[in-house]
Amino acid sequence: MEHNTEIRLSIKNIYKTFYSKNEASHIIDNVSFDIYDNEFLILLGPGYCGKTVLLNIISGLEFSDKGTVELDGKILYKPDPKIGMVFQKLGLMPWKTVIENVELGAKLKGEKKDIRREKAKYFIKLVGLDGFENAFPSQLSGGMKQRVGIARAYTNDSEILLMDEPFGQLDAQTRYSMQNEIIRIWEKEKRTIVFVTSNLEEAAYIGDRIILFSSRPAKVKKIYKINMSRPRDMMDTEFLNIRKTISDNSDLVL
Repeated sequence: MEHNTEIRLSIKNIYKTFYSKNEASHIIDNVSFDIYDNEFLILLGPGYCGKTVLLNIISGLEFSDKGTVELDGKILYKPDPKIGMVFQKLGLMPWKTVIENVELGAKLKGEKKDIRREKAKYFIKLVGLDGFENAFPSQLSGGMKQRVGIARAYTNDSEILLMDEPFGQLDAQTRYSMQNEIIRIWEKEKRTIVFVTSNLEEAAYIGDRIILFSSRPAKVKKIYKINMSRPRDMMDTEFLNIRKTISDNSDLVL
């Protein structure tokens, strides 16, 4: 499977330490890698190893102690509208309807109502929530709320989507369904996706490449290119071989 070779983001020599009272917690240790245009990149590592902190640094929500994040060859010093975030806890406004939540980012950017509304309708349909435009978050299941978050990020015209364990709180069946959905949406509406998970099967099932991290402080142990065509079968021999290869080199608790 051929991958695009145009680099969108470069993560260069990132270090991060948090300090509390007299204690220092070293979180990220000299992490470097590139992210390519339209690829589905997985950041895989054990819980609390520093993946989310790194994602926040890429988004501009946190700053590194050393190192740089470059977008299209230019160093990022603040959040950029080209980069959008889909959190595990989505922060949907409970008093707003699905369509109002989806178009919120575009509204805050000052986009005209008819334009943002049209885009919101398109992405609501794309994520399979057609007919739920006027529902409130309290009326939605966990998987449906995640679809709202994905539609919102796309409507906001983000070219690069950062996803922080978006399916981590879902039951196994819904999680599997959402994995298939996110691939379907990505194939239809190509964007660069950086997806954080500590689930090895999920990583191998949806990713183009996997950046495998060590336990904290996060270091890049190895980068795996997944050359399996989609849709993938978790029982396929090739899939099981990839799973074993990564598992044998990982600090994951399986």
